[in-house]
Amino acid sequence: MKTKIALAVLLLGLAIPAVAQKKITESELPKPAQEFLQKHFSHTTIEKAKKDAEHGEKGYEVKLKDGTEVEFWKDGSYREVDGGKNPIPTAFIPASIKDYVAANYPNEKITHIDYGHKDVDVDLTNNIDLEFTKDGKFLKKD
Repeated sequence: MKTKIALAVLLLGLAIPAVAQKKITESELPKPAQEFLQKHFSHTTIEKAKKDAEHGEKGYEVKLKDGTEVEFWKDGSYREVDGGKNPIPTAFIPASIKDYVAANYPNEKITHIDYGHKDVDVDLTNNIDLEFTKDGKFLKKD
């Protein structure tokens, strides 16, 4: 009996993530997401894309062949770009954030930007984490 319960729990645990993350093709991404990728990441291609329901919000996750991961809101606007340890393109990053980084960390590059519900988190190549308001005003360094 214990084995059947354990097996049922294991199968349920595997089924839930499969429902929450459905693989899709590039053409199934919202048009703004497709355009964002074409404009800022034309040097690489999509390794995989999937629908994602994180924190109860529907959106999309895209992993690129260069290792960059991009998350989009359900309307196709970008929410997060993560280059890992590698710099990411910055044309889409607000000027106030780029200016702050250039003035205060001139030898560093941005590797990650994440739009949360209340703030914007930015990571640099030297592993410093910066936090900004939604309108790009510096809040703190972690």
